[in-house]
Amino acid sequence: MFTTNKFYERCFHILTFIFQGSSYLNPRAYAIMHREHHAFSDTEKDPHSPYFFRDVFQMMWRTAQSYKLYEKRLKEPEAQFKGNYPEWRLLDYWGSTMFSRILFGVGYVAFYVAFATHWWMFLLLPIHFMMGPIQGAIVNWCGHKYGYANFDNNDKSKNTTPFDFFLLGELFQNNHHKRPNSANFAARWFEFDPVYPVMKVLHWVRIIKLRKAYL
Repeated sequence: MFTTNKFYERCFHILTFIFQGSSYLNPRAYAIMHREHHAFSDTEKDPHSPYFFRDVFQMMWRTAQSYKLYEKRLKEPEAQFKGNYPEWRLLDYWGSTMFSRILFGVGYVAFYVAFATHWWMFLLLPIHFMMGPIQGAIVNWCGHKYGYANFDNNDKSKNTTPFDFFLLGELFQNNHHKRPNSANFAARWFEFDPVYPVMKVLHWVRIIKLRKAYL
């Protein structure tokens, strides 16, 4: 979708670590798995298609197993899925340790202790602890089961309007599978990807460079 220089790549890498926190995902491992998902969408080789599992929990368990193989470098990806992803071995190792995840969790609890005004707010903590897996479960389950399709992609990807807005455009799965290199996940006049304007601003100030076809 875009390119950037090494300085900003490192900045984005650090910010990803900070904001994903206890849900931090190794960019290399996730990129390989995501490329597999596009190449083998809704087939038995898809690491997270909802059509081969009884429920979303089984799908996410399989996803976690696939991710771990690449995170621990226990499996070599096919040649077509290699390269062009950010790697920072020290940060990726630290972000994937249980100690790091627990430390972030303690930080979330401390924040709630300091600022929560009602007891029920503490019930939101599990969402903070598991935001990454929760987001992944919603996108990969709902985005291939519920909604409408603008394109025939030879898979079961769907656009789950209006819930795509709350997932920052990620639930425009049918559009994304048709145009995987497009920075704008929306395709029709009534669809809106809230992240695309942000990416355009980053392009205008020359932090990133969008592909010319999607300016």
